Amino acid sequence: MSKLKFLVGGVVVIAALFTVLALNVLKSESAREAKDIGVEVMTTRISVSKKEIKLYRSRQERLQKALAGYFKKAIQSGTMVGAGVSIVKGDSILISEGYGKRSIGGAAGVDGETVFRLGSLSKGFGGVLMADLKQEGQLDFNDKVVEYLPEFKFGDEQHTQKVKLSHILSHTSGTPYHSFTNLVEAGLSVEKIASRFNEVKPISEPGQMYSYQNAMFSLSQEVVRRATGKDVKTLLRKRFFEPLGMSSISMDHSTLLESDNVAMPHSKRRKGWRSLPLRDRYYNAVVAGGINASSLDMAKWMRFLLGHRPEVMPKDAIQDVFEPFVALNYNNKYYQRWQGHVQSSYGFGWRIHEFQQSDSPKKTTVWHHGGSVNNYRNEIALFPDTDLGICVLLNGNSKLARNVIPDLYRIVKDIQDQFPAE
Repeated sequence: MSKLKFLVGGVVVIAALFTVLALNVLKSESAREAKDIGVEVMTTRISVSKKEIKLYRSRQERLQKALAGYFKKAIQSGTMVGAGVSIVKGDSILISEGYGKRSIGGAAGVDGETVFRLGSLSKGFGGVLMADLKQEGQLDFNDKVVEYLPEFKFGDEQHTQKVKLSHILSHTSGTPYHSFTNLVEAGLSVEKIASRFNEVKPISEPGQMYSYQNAMFSLSQEVVRRATGKDVKTLLRKRFFEPLGMSSISMDHSTLLESDNVAMPHSKRRKGWRSLPLRDRYYNAVVAGGINASSLDMAKWMRFLLGHRPEVMPKDAIQDVFEPFVALNYNNKYYQRWQGHVQSSYGFGWRIHEFQQSDSPKKTTVWHHGGSVNNYRNEIALFPDTDLGICVLLNGNSKLARNVIPDLYRIVKDIQDQFPAE
């Protein structure tokens, strides 16, 4: 599979990628056809002709076939065990499918409702929750952490007073790389972890240096609790999961264990993949890595992030998390090797990438994050210029994750080229 030529300058090519079907305004016959092809839409804006439905069906069938071939090849080569995949265009869910097995030793396959652990894809939920509270006036990104957590001490008093909510959400508080991740994994409460940062020596002034965190980032959920009087699980469920219909999503270990449709984690050995137990880690730090979800849940989440559920949260308020806060200097990360990469930054729980083709001055933007926990490995990417979202959840730490986003983007683009709108 060829790597993505990350399109910069190719926005127009994919802007008309898939026809958005609106079921409620169709004539009865067309409505039945639209329902038959399995498209899900949230809003009703346009009337759809039989010709448009036929075009959509052709693209949908070709996309399903191409994805099945791509993941079959990965499974046969031993690169992966199972994957939950979702692709959205506008307010339409194009794909919410599963490929491969839930467990290497079992017969059950992955489907669109199979649950995976998200790992650091959870940070995107935390950032958006904070942005929602900001637009309501309950907090501000420029607020100091000590205004909510007076027990927080990091470095001397002067440094402590400089650390803002924007710094903990962007990994720029001045904390050494992965400080106190061991405490998170040991199951300490975030409230207790917050009082331990006096043991850590800052490596930079707040806001100056990017240094990836789990423990410091998770302080945001304790800030949320102090600001609202409600825990982060309740707020995420009531504000997002329930109104968006994310019915398989959860934030605790017991719910995952009780689920009938879970993709088990795997590790790769010389003789192949081996299934692992579901570990009870990071559920104390939900926004750092403690959310479980299916590919269908993630499709609904991406559609929302692209601005198609404004009644849940205004699009301009969501945009706050995707504003670059700190530049990510070259450090040989996999996404920096995607073709056309120019620059990466970090916002609030999200990476923001810029891409450019050599023959065009135009740049395009990708909102992205990877995640890994308990040997799951996941990728999410949103393409705001083309109103497209792709999420891949893998139940093994597969090398496929390094290029699965550009690979799937290329598949989508190729199908658009083969079936252009007239």
